[in-house]
Amino acid sequence: MDMRAWQRGQIAAAKKKAIPVLTFPSVQLLGITVRQLISDADTQAEGMARISERCDTAAALSMMDLSVEAEAFGSEIRVGDHEVPTVVGHIVGEMEDAEKLAVPSVGAGRTGLYLDAIVKAKKRITDRPVLAGVIGPFSLAARLMGVSEAMMNCYEEPEMVEAVMEKSTEFAIAYAKAYREAGADGMVMAEPASGLLSPSLMEEFSTPYVRRVIESVQDDSFAVIFHNCGGSVVKAPDQIASLGAMGYHFGNSIRLRDMLAAMPGDVMICGNVDPAGTFCNGTPEKMREDTLAVLNDCCEFSNFIPSSGCDIPPTSPWENIDEFFRTVGEFYQEK
Repeated sequence: MDMRAWQRGQIAAAKKKAIPVLTFPSVQLLGITVRQLISDADTQAEGMARISERCDTAAALSMMDLSVEAEAFGSEIRVGDHEVPTVVGHIVGEMEDAEKLAVPSVGAGRTGLYLDAIVKAKKRITDRPVLAGVIGPFSLAARLMGVSEAMMNCYEEPEMVEAVMEKSTEFAIAYAKAYREAGADGMVMAEPASGLLSPSLMEEFSTPYVRRVIESVQDDSFAVIFHNCGGSVVKAPDQIASLGAMGYHFGNSIRLRDMLAAMPGDVMICGNVDPAGTFCNGTPEKMREDTLAVLNDCCEFSNFIPSSGCDIPPTSPWENIDEFFRTVGEFYQEK
């Protein structure tokens, strides 16, 4: 698939199709638990296919599971039946740990399972791009060190952070290339931890490493959408634009219009209806109200693509999700 043509098509389209980060709620369609979903490639592919059949999305996304890569490095994860997996504790506490940290082979842990899910999803979903989900290099490093500890280490132990960053970036590049070889049409790279950094620290510990990952895999047939749901992005639009991704996805901690006004018009800017407060804990009426608020605020920008602000929780009611798509469809139909 010509992904640059796809990107230009999304920007040029008068009637936009949404690209919410929507995979975990497939557990409700399949009648299974999150634990079962993350443990089986066939089930993941089936869930992606079910969502594609039900929802008129511009692309099919695999899960934004930010525990997968850290688990491959040796981190312990906590898995529940109804919640997204999380990393427990940390495995890098000092420079010696960073130096001994081994970069896993692609396929370690559940990475091979997630790659297989993309292969199987591509056979099922043929009418739109299929995008893999990966974690960004600083967010991976933060899970290996502990998020709070990583923030402090940027000030107190920068050499240790850089040592871990080199290894997380090495794996991120290899994993991204494996997704491209598996047939994915692109990937959504989630780098939320960098959104907790100041612009200067982001420039030092995230931006150059993310750029290396994007430059290693993005081409006409493989698109990268960069996700950062932190509030600091509004202070660094030029820096974020310099990453060179085909698209950018921002969270509901910001007014999306601010980034649309500050970013180039030839890249997709996606967001940003509240995934927890509206998709998960809201009502259809609140979903319609909040979605219309984002649509009305951003629709004058042709490169705006409606989406959730982040990953939609597994327990989000489907009546809310359906209302999101209904509202987007009616909005552009009326326009």
